[in-house]
Amino acid sequence: MTKMQVEVVSTEQLIYSGEATFLVAPAQEGEIGIYPRHIPLLTQIRPGVLRLTVPGSKDEVLVAVSGGTMEVQPTLVTVLADTAIRGEDLDEARATEAKRNAEDALKRSTDDQSTARAHAALATAIAELKTLDYLRHRRH
Repeated sequence: MTKMQVEVVSTEQLIYSGEATFLVAPAQEGEIGIYPRHIPLLTQIRPGVLRLTVPGSKDEVLVAVSGGTMEVQPTLVTVLADTAIRGEDLDEARATEAKRNAEDALKRSTDDQSTARAHAALATAIAELKTLDYLRHRRH
C-alpha cells in the first residue's frame, strides 16, 4: 500500500503528523482528493472538513479547517491552516454559539481589524459545524 506523509499545522500547534493513503481537502475550487504520488500542487483551502484515510484504521481522521494553504508533493502533503481542530475535539453547542457570536461581531464591526477578526471567527465556526455535520451523516 502506497503512503504519503501528511502534516497539518495551525497557527497554534501541530494538529496531525503521520501517514495517509488518501486525503480529501476543501480547496477553493471544490473538494480535492489526493493520493500518494500526486503531482505537485499549491492551493488555497476554504473552511470545511479535511479527511484522512490512515493505514491500519477503519475510521477517517477528520480535521475542521477554517482556511489556509495546502502544498502537495508526491510523498508529502502540508496543510498550513489558519485554524484547525481535530474531529474528536469538536463541540456542537460551542461551535453554534461561536458562529452566532461571530455573526453578531460582524454586524457590530466598525473597522477593518474587527471585521477581519469576525470573519476569521465565523470561518472557524463554520468549519467546525461542517465537520460535525459530516460526522452525523457518516454515521447514518
